[in-house]
Amino acid sequence: MNYLAHAYLSFHDPDITAGQLIADFVKGKKTEDYPAPLRKGIVLHRALDDYTDHHPASKTARELFRPSSGLYGGVFLDVVYDHFLANDPQRFSLPTLARFAEDTYAAVSERLPQLPPAFRQMFSFMQSQNWLYHYHERISIFRSFGGIVRRSKYYPHPADVPYGVFNDHYAALRDCYNAFIPDAENFMKSLTSELS
Repeated sequence: MNYLAHAYLSFHDPDITAGQLIADFVKGKKTEDYPAPLRKGIVLHRALDDYTDHHPASKTARELFRPSSGLYGGVFLDVVYDHFLANDPQRFSLPTLARFAEDTYAAVSERLPQLPPAFRQMFSFMQSQNWLYHYHERISIFRSFGGIVRRSKYYPHPADVPYGVFNDHYAALRDCYNAFIPDAENFMKSLTSELS
């Protein structure tokens, strides 16, 4: 899952939200450097990533990317899931998505001094460009794919290639998201309760 989904599946808990968003910037034993509420978010992020990777709908969706993107299909799929979440009428309207994005930025901003420097740098772009809100736009998905391609050492194609898969298989990918998201919500609610 990508940033919007991790924030959404933190269920409005500010510490868990911040912990989920920094998890990819915290390696190994460095997790112990953070207070318990943030550590909980980091643990939940990692559990959600593992759950996402092994869910049957995600496996189906990754197969659509595999011919052109190989193992990078999962990275592109994370962004695709954020797009469908942002456009999910059962979970957001554009006004509620905008408010959710602002609430998320505020929660993270309050904790910013204790978060990893690399995350703080990235977060300044996320907030100023309002990534969480703009995931509802297809052009923002193209830009996100472009960022993945630029940061990748080994991905051999321009962003047009995975973006073409996204457009060509839009309905099938949406079906995968629809099969996945209720299961992910139930999984995260249960795990969050267990960790409380």
